Amino acid sequence: MNPLGTSTSNGDDQVIRNHRRKLRWFTLPALTALWLGLVGIGMSAMWKYQTTPGEFTQPPRQWPANSQIERNTNRATLVMFAHPHCPCTRASINELALIMAHCAGKLDARVLFFKPTDFPKNWEQTDLWFSAEDIPDVKVFGDRDGSEAKRFHAKTSGYTLLFDSEGQLLFRGGITGSRGHAGENVGRSAIESILISGASGAGQTFTFGCPLLGKKDTCDKEHQ
Repeated sequence: MNPLGTSTSNGDDQVIRNHRRKLRWFTLPALTALWLGLVGIGMSAMWKYQTTPGEFTQPPRQWPANSQIERNTNRATLVMFAHPHCPCTRASINELALIMAHCAGKLDARVLFFKPTDFPKNWEQTDLWFSAEDIPDVKVFGDRDGSEAKRFHAKTSGYTLLFDSEGQLLFRGGITGSRGHAGENVGRSAIESILISGASGAGQTFTFGCPLLGKKDTCDKEHQ
């Protein structure tokens, strides 16, 4: 029997144990770092998504003469364009409710939901439609193929315009601080300042939402 056999075997076992111990100490921090990295990437992507505004447009400064939307000639009229299947727009509807409550008697509002002609009947009448319909002094309409949205150059769900009694543009943009986020924001504050304090108009903010004239699956993909 080789007198070195036992010592060599024991030595190999010790090497293996030391290797495994080092591997454990290496693996745990590595996995932790990987997990934190993936979480960071996910949060960064989510933040970018929530804070990336929709396409910027220049709406008409005077109420379009060929618009079929009823405009109040005695007080301001607010127009919001919405996609009925955009989850982000729920926050815009909530903010609209606050504006109408804070500025009661100072404006009327119209919410127009995109309605493709080749889609099933009542496709546009989602919970967003009925939520908007429940707000005092708000009238809700279907915008067939986005004809009115095109007249007012609206391209993002939640896009909001405010006109005075003479049809002059006072405000354009969104009334949420980010996608799907209800709460204090520059857009709502600007509209309320114009209506309550008589602040100068022509204010503008970013609009956060899904593409206005997209089909339902467009919004679904946006939120995956």
